[in-house]
Amino acid sequence: MVNDPRIKIITGHFGSGKTEISLNLSFLERESHDKVAISDLDVINPYFRSREVSSLLEEKDIDLIAPKGKMATADLPIVSGEIYRVLHDSRYRVIIDVGGDKDGATALGQYYNDLKRLDYQMYFVVNANRPYVSTVEGIIETVRQIEQVSRLRTAALINNTNLGVETTLEDIERGYQLTLAASEALKLPFLYTTIAKQFELETQVFASSHQVVYLERFMKLPWE
Repeated sequence: MVNDPRIKIITGHFGSGKTEISLNLSFLERESHDKVAISDLDVINPYFRSREVSSLLEEKDIDLIAPKGKMATADLPIVSGEIYRVLHDSRYRVIIDVGGDKDGATALGQYYNDLKRLDYQMYFVVNANRPYVSTVEGIIETVRQIEQVSRLRTAALINNTNLGVETTLEDIERGYQLTLAASEALKLPFLYTTIAKQFELETQVFASSHQVVYLERFMKLPWE
């Protein structure tokens, strides 16, 4: 059953948009909680990491759990042991941004013995425009692989189907149908569809009949 756990874990395939969702969730949590932390466990992709917006997180008084100093920009599989501090401090709301598919989720598995006793839920983000998760079978296999290496169970699916600035309503609707079919096959709840705020006007009709969360985009491509 999906509720509002203290610890939210965001997983998915490469390019699914996990980091954008993680950042938006952390800012949302900060609106109603004094202590919020986001843990950057993306040890796979060196280009889109929550640590890239560390100054904005600091401005919002959100703890960033990630390698510091020179290690912050190193293309190395480094995780910070500081995560234990916020996991076991019940005052904190925690967002964990996990690297792509099973390889990235391996880093998450080391916290299994801690997380299994805590109030957490793990969500899988679907971007139907990524080749391997463009089918129900691909989504199911990826979810199962992440669960196997992390030893944690997925609580719900999120549709974040997009093509960046070239996203169309057709992309979003196709992603919705795919995510819905996968949620039914996995017997997991469909949490919601996430859409960049720049597309709010053209998706008003869709949002009127679907559960939608609009996202600010913080991770930009070099040419944007």
